[in-house]
Amino acid sequence: MLPLLLSPLSAIYAQVDKINRSRQTETTVNVPVICIGNIVAGGAGKTPVAIAVGQFLLGSGWKVHFLSRGYGGNIEDPTRVVQDVHTSKQVGDEPLLLASVAPTWVAKNRVAGAKEAVKSGAEIIVMDDGLQNPSLHKDFSIIVIDGDYGMGNGKIIPAGPLREPLEQAMRRSDAAIIIGGRKTDALKDEFNIPLFGAKIIPHELQAELVGEKVVAFAGIGRPEKFFKSLREAGADVVDVVEFPDHYAYEQDDVMKLVEKAALLGAALVTTRKDFVRLSPDAKMMTTVFDIDLVFDKSKGLQELLIDRLGRREHA
Repeated sequence: MLPLLLSPLSAIYAQVDKINRSRQTETTVNVPVICIGNIVAGGAGKTPVAIAVGQFLLGSGWKVHFLSRGYGGNIEDPTRVVQDVHTSKQVGDEPLLLASVAPTWVAKNRVAGAKEAVKSGAEIIVMDDGLQNPSLHKDFSIIVIDGDYGMGNGKIIPAGPLREPLEQAMRRSDAAIIIGGRKTDALKDEFNIPLFGAKIIPHELQAELVGEKVVAFAGIGRPEKFFKSLREAGADVVDVVEFPDHYAYEQDDVMKLVEKAALLGAALVTTRKDFVRLSPDAKMMTTVFDIDLVFDKSKGLQELLIDRLGRREHA
């Protein structure tokens, strides 16, 4: 009933978005830009995909720089992220993860951020999010879809979870990556772009959690995915605590979690994305559950990128 009542607002949202797009001028920088985006509000797995693409390009000899809006951070001007110097309150959580792989820039203005990256030696830019932002020209766009969640009710914000109509987003995309699930099988017949499957699995070092009691907490788009992964990895999840997406943890939050875990004789476990938002003291009391993104056919995506971008010409 609620989605039906909100449908007029969704129509207004879509119209305003269309007007805003038409008023923006697309700027091109003189290096290729790869955009990793999604259509559904919330966590779809963009950052793990951005990291996987970045690692492949690094292995192919490219000087890769990541670009992020730095959601949740308070820095406005283009800034290169420095681990152990910047905090999630300054640059957001995803950029701290990206910075562990390659030089990473945060900028509210995507074009300004891209230009700074180029000045600093970037040969290719991998942009985490930004599919709906028309200001920066993309040479290759990948749409990431949570296969377990699908398109939700298929309606646009606020009546549903979609940032824009699916058809519109797919027309601007060069490939789609579906992470887990089967709710998107119909996409294979509906849209004429390459689709690649992937799944998230526990990192091999997480075997230490098998059979262990854990209290899990997360402030991400869909925390239930994290809790499910923990259980599938063999952890005995005795309690879970959810926080809002990108939640800025205070010391009191963590102390309450530590007390809960102690009472249950369990370890306190969270995601890497949540971990970077903790204070140094809180990190010492928390275990990270790391994951790996595994493609069904990684060579297919790699060959598509090479075909579209060309091979790196070594000097």
